[in-house]
Formats: sequence, structure tokens, C-alpha cells
Amino acid sequence: MEIQPKTPSVKGPAEMFTGDVYFDVIAAPQPEPSRMRVNSVHFAPCARTAWHSHAVGQTLHVTEGVGLVQARGGEILVMKAGDTVYTPAGEWHWHGAAPDHFMTHLAMWEAPAEGPESAWGDLVTDEEYGNK
Repeated sequence: MEIQPKTPSVKGPAEMFTGDVYFDVIAAPQPEPSRMRVNSVHFAPCARTAWHSHAVGQTLHVTEGVGLVQARGGEILVMKAGDTVYTPAGEWHWHGAAPDHFMTHLAMWEAPAEGPESAWGDLVTDEEYGNK
């Protein structure tokens, strides 16, 4: 057993996020065989991820606030504190805070045995987000 001290919060890079987003790493690469990853991600109103997908899927659990999530080609869905959202492997999607709320979620995913964990695409435009 090992206690891992908290690391400093990290600002989400501009090529992966729009707006003010910070994350705290909860579970980073662990010794094999674990491939679990968990971040607590904090979004200011209107802040969001770029389009992205995960090789082994992703689970989001909203801990505070109100957020939005969308799979490519799908509707924008509202997620609230207590909601859990599962995105299957390879599905392109984005998620972030609603226009008038902060939102925090736990982002949980596994790294594949080989290859990249995630693929990142274009930033979500204001039109895609719904700010016209």
C-alpha cells in the first residue's frame, strides 16, 4: 500500500480545452497490471473539451454543477451532479460546463495495453456548443 500525495492542479492546455478548465490527477499510471486513470476536472461556465475519443472508453461522474455532453452526430445532453455518463471506446465526443454553471466531474478511463489512450481533434466551436 502506498499513499500518493496530491499533485498541484493543472490548467487544461488550450489545444484540448476552450475556456478555463483545471484538473487534478487522482490516479495516474500505476505499476502493471493497473491501467486506470482518474482526473477531477473543473470547468468554468461555457468551458469545454475539444472533440476527442478514448481507446477503451470513458466514464464521467458529475460531482458538482451542470454540464453538457455530446457524441458526434448526437444531441447535446444535460448532465447534473450525481449523473454518470459512459462513452464507448472510439466514440468521438466532448463535454463541459453549461453556459450559466460551473461543473466538476470525475473522468475515468483505462489505458489500452498498447497505443495511445486518447485521440484529440478540433476545438468545439461556439456554434457546436450552442452559443450562436
